[in-house]
Amino acid sequence: MPGRHSRLLQVLGVGFGLAVIVGNTIGAGIFRAPGQVASHLPDPGLFLAAWAVGGLYALLGALQIAELGTMMPRSGGQYVFSRHALGEYAGFIVGWSDWISTCGSAAAVSIVVGELVGALVPAPGDRTALVAVAVACLFAILQWRGIRGGSLVQNVTSSLKAGAFVVLVVAAFAFGDQAPRQGGAALQSPTGLALATAFVLALQAVIYTYDGWTGVVYFSEEVRQPEKAIPRSLVSGVLAIIAIYLLVNLSLLHVLPMSRLAGEDFAAGAAANAIFGARGGWLLRILMLVSMLSAINAYHLMASRVLFAMSRDGLFSHRAAAVNEGGTPTVALLISAAVALLFIVFGRTFEQVITVLAFFFIANYTLSFVSLFLLRRREPARPRPYRAWGYPWTTALVLFGSVAFLVAAIAGDTRNSVLALLLLAASYPVFRIVRSPKPRRT
Repeated sequence: MPGRHSRLLQVLGVGFGLAVIVGNTIGAGIFRAPGQVASHLPDPGLFLAAWAVGGLYALLGALQIAELGTMMPRSGGQYVFSRHALGEYAGFIVGWSDWISTCGSAAAVSIVVGELVGALVPAPGDRTALVAVAVACLFAILQWRGIRGGSLVQNVTSSLKAGAFVVLVVAAFAFGDQAPRQGGAALQSPTGLALATAFVLALQAVIYTYDGWTGVVYFSEEVRQPEKAIPRSLVSGVLAIIAIYLLVNLSLLHVLPMSRLAGEDFAAGAAANAIFGARGGWLLRILMLVSMLSAINAYHLMASRVLFAMSRDGLFSHRAAAVNEGGTPTVALLISAAVALLFIVFGRTFEQVITVLAFFFIANYTLSFVSLFLLRRREPARPRPYRAWGYPWTTALVLFGSVAFLVAAIAGDTRNSVLALLLLAASYPVFRIVRSPKPRRT
């Protein structure tokens, strides 16, 4: 039965905003992406420049999202902005793609946790799915009673994650032997047009690794003083991620020659082995395990808010807008967790779905930046507690970067991009079916 309350609780602070951004963003990508980036840009300066440019894109994007989040402090993520500025169908596209991909991400990370536990604690049989289901259920249960408990879990796990990466960086410089500038055959850096192409390809991997920095706007009406907390959380969260990523990559360059780093599928593992020897793999699995836990908690929190917001606006059953006394949208959480469990049970069959939906990650950013332009023009008198620094130039810059990224994605992965576009075309009949006759308006 739905809880007696039907509103979220405004009890979160900047600390939670920072924690959910770190927890949502830093995942498996930083363990694998450095090798991909180095294979395109086998020069330390260019390698680090790609990570810096990706961080700049995220930071400038955060400034734009901060204006939208303080202008419309409603929980639900970028769905809220797109629906208000572009209409219910655009909101539907953003909301459903975001919700499904977030549920899928929770499943994927839970499976990684199951694999890590299996490697750390060997036992007869494959327990990966069982552990994944248990972990996904555990974090849903921890959030069930209320947002205070869920935020505490997020703060603790994200702090452990950040601390673990700091330990890795310190260990690399304190105990790792400095790698020679080149080990083995020297790699030639591209030049001219080839360099521009390589930089774009490297940025694709980098930007995917930064994805997740919008975390706090999923909880906009739950943070105290959103006009201050949202911009502070976004900026401090992105800066923290940039710092962690640059330090991790500097530590990789310290212990691994570029020829070893380039093309390495698991660069962090190679670095851990170089630092700790035979114990490196075991210690790195612990680091990954800690890193994954905060992501699962964040995914559950975020997915439930997206579904709650859509239900409140009439784009899903109104029952999913029920909130208990602790401020948890329990029905939305239950449905989101159930979808994540289905993804886990079906295993690798959902990977194609997530790959296709990944196309919408940057598409959603693009729609948010377009929304900012439209709302500045259409609602100039609406209160804006925070205004995007550098508008319209910074907004145009990140919008151009997002469009360029989408074009590159279509060119580089045409098959999945076409599937995403077909999914978009097929979504309109579904939208007409699920749309309530009298949706609530903001």
